[in-house]
Amino acid sequence: MILKGGFNIYGIPVGVISLESFFPKPEGHIKNAPSFDFPVLYHTVKGATIDRLIGERDPELLAPFIEAAQALEKEGVKAITGSCGFLALHQQAIADAVKVPVFMSSLIQVPLVSRMMASDQKVAVVVANSDALTQDHLSGVGIADEPIVVAGMQAQPQFAEVILRGETNDLDMDVFYAELSGVVANTLANNPDVGAIVLECTDLSHFAPKLQEQFELPVFDLTSLTRMVAATVVRTKA
Repeated sequence: MILKGGFNIYGIPVGVISLESFFPKPEGHIKNAPSFDFPVLYHTVKGATIDRLIGERDPELLAPFIEAAQALEKEGVKAITGSCGFLALHQQAIADAVKVPVFMSSLIQVPLVSRMMASDQKVAVVVANSDALTQDHLSGVGIADEPIVVAGMQAQPQFAEVILRGETNDLDMDVFYAELSGVVANTLANNPDVGAIVLECTDLSHFAPKLQEQFELPVFDLTSLTRMVAATVVRTKA
C-alpha cells in the first residue's frame, strides 16, 4: 500500500480561521475544540477583531483571511470555516483561493433551511448585530428572496459589552441566555410563521439545545454545520 504525502499534518477534517477575542468560548462554540469528536486546526489572524470585521467592515482583513485559509489548506485540512458569521462577506473570495470546501458563515445554511420549510414559513436568523448586517453579507452566501426575519443581539447589555465591544472578558451565562431567549421569544411573538432558527453568531451556539427545547423549533448553527461538513470530507459511514 502506498500512502500519498504532501501535507504537514494528517487526519484533521476542518480548519478554523479565528478572530482575536478573549471572552469565554463554552462548549458548542467553534473555538471550543472539545465540542467536536474529531480534530480541528485553528489559525488566528492577528489583529482581526470583532469590531474590525463587524463594525468597521475593514477591507484590509481580506488578504490575511485568504492567507490563513491557504495556510490551513497546506497544513492538510479538508474543509475550512471561520469563527464569526459576518465572514459571509468574504465567502466567495476565500473559497476561490483554495481547493477545499469553504463555509465561512452559518448563514450559508439559510437557503437550504428555507427550502425545508413550507412556503408560508420564515427562517428566523439571529445575528450578533443586525444593524451591521447588509445585503452584501446575505448575497455572499446565496441568500436572495428567502423569507427570513432577522433579530440582533446588539441591544443586549452583556452581549454588547463583552462580545461586541470587548470591554470585559467574563460572561454570566444565566444573563447571556436570558438576553438571547428574550430576543428569540420577541421575534417569534412578532412572527408566528417562523419555522426554524439559524444562529449566525457562534457565540450563541452553546445555547442551541436550550433554544430548541424551549421554543420547539429546529435550531441550526455553525457547530452543527461543521459536524455535517466533517462527515462529508472524511467519510467513515456509508
